[in-house]
Amino acid sequence: MLPLKLDFGYLAPDISLELVQTWQDMVDFADRKVTKGGGEGSDFLGWVEPKDMVSDSELQQIRSLSSELRENCDYLIVIGIGGSYLGARAVIEALGRGDGPQVLFAGNSLSAHYHAEILRKIQGKRFGINVISKSGTTTEPAVSFRIYREALENRVGREAAKKLIVATTDSKKGALRKFADEEGYATLRVPDDVGGRYSVLTPVGLLPIAVAGIDIDKLLGGAQECATACSNPDVTKNPATFYAAARNLLYRQGKTTEIFASFEPRLHFVAEWWKQLYGESEGKDHISLFPASVDLTTDLHSMGQWIQQGRRNIIETFVIVDGGEETLAIPQGKNLDELGYLAGKDINEVNRAAYRATALAHRDGDVPNQTIHLDQLNSFSLGALLYFFERACGVSGYLMGVNPFNQPGVEAYKTNMFALLGKPSYEQATKDVQARLSAQKQGTVISFS
Repeated sequence: MLPLKLDFGYLAPDISLELVQTWQDMVDFADRKVTKGGGEGSDFLGWVEPKDMVSDSELQQIRSLSSELRENCDYLIVIGIGGSYLGARAVIEALGRGDGPQVLFAGNSLSAHYHAEILRKIQGKRFGINVISKSGTTTEPAVSFRIYREALENRVGREAAKKLIVATTDSKKGALRKFADEEGYATLRVPDDVGGRYSVLTPVGLLPIAVAGIDIDKLLGGAQECATACSNPDVTKNPATFYAAARNLLYRQGKTTEIFASFEPRLHFVAEWWKQLYGESEGKDHISLFPASVDLTTDLHSMGQWIQQGRRNIIETFVIVDGGEETLAIPQGKNLDELGYLAGKDINEVNRAAYRATALAHRDGDVPNQTIHLDQLNSFSLGALLYFFERACGVSGYLMGVNPFNQPGVEAYKTNMFALLGKPSYEQATKDVQARLSAQKQGTVISFS
């Protein structure tokens, strides 16, 4: 049974079941592009069938490598950026129990302070590296790999270090593949037909997740259960196509921002993963909803005012965990804080009341909102949730008229950065960019004394 439910009651009156049903034909067309191909980006549909994303032999290799790393490491440094790390981090932050190596994430920043902090943390400790890059030439992870590979080789020697490095990369080509083969690193495959932001349930995400001690079989099982539910052709009975249709209808009504909201701090990086998934998939041709997120109840004391009474161009999607949480009773005490009426109550009850109160208040404030309910937060339900968002994203992108599987705009900053850093073959670009920056800065910088 699917451990996920969708409550759309607070989308009304903007969205009704009958209105969503009017989109049945368009949804069918978009969903066929996702499941059968024929649309732009159809070379990247390898994630659609969870059972085909990773082979039995790859699963066995992942289990073996994760067991070795768990036995020989206090830390695993995962080096990757974007989809190469966000999915794994989302799962680990949500489900990690701390009974194995601590997983640290590098390769997603060029901050000297960030890397220095990690280097201080691992000093004198046993650690391994999982470097994830299809090409091996993306600046952030490539720089990070140099830093941590040197640190590992200095600690244990070059030969011993080789046994503690796993490269997840292209199966045949690319700089990292060549280097891994030359050095003799263990390797895992980045699938050719799966883009980074859809890759969490492939070897890209599964190795660090397994090292963290999380059940990858149940994670994949939850995704498969959701894939089965998403095969229902009726838009009102298919969670992914309903969600895709509703958000597109709201977009056409003038809603331009969707907020992912959760009352569970462990889901913070699920929201970060979701933002990349939808932002990179749909943010093209100067259209689409802007994906944002808040952590509640924390952000009710900061962003709550804006959500309640700011510009009315937003919708909200809550992700709520209904059960299975640890219990914690609120203690008795002096009633100076005027909270004596809560004494003895489970704090989960208070958190649930905060969610219900917030959803109602935001609907009253003209923010259409819907809620994705998880029975509980575990490997099975999280696998289902991740697949749900992926499947809905593909359908939603096609409904918006964009290719949900490319990211042409990501290259713009790279060209400028390579030029500024003097990369070979970028000599003319270096001159052009430096001239533009020099001209732009004239008269624009104010110094204060």
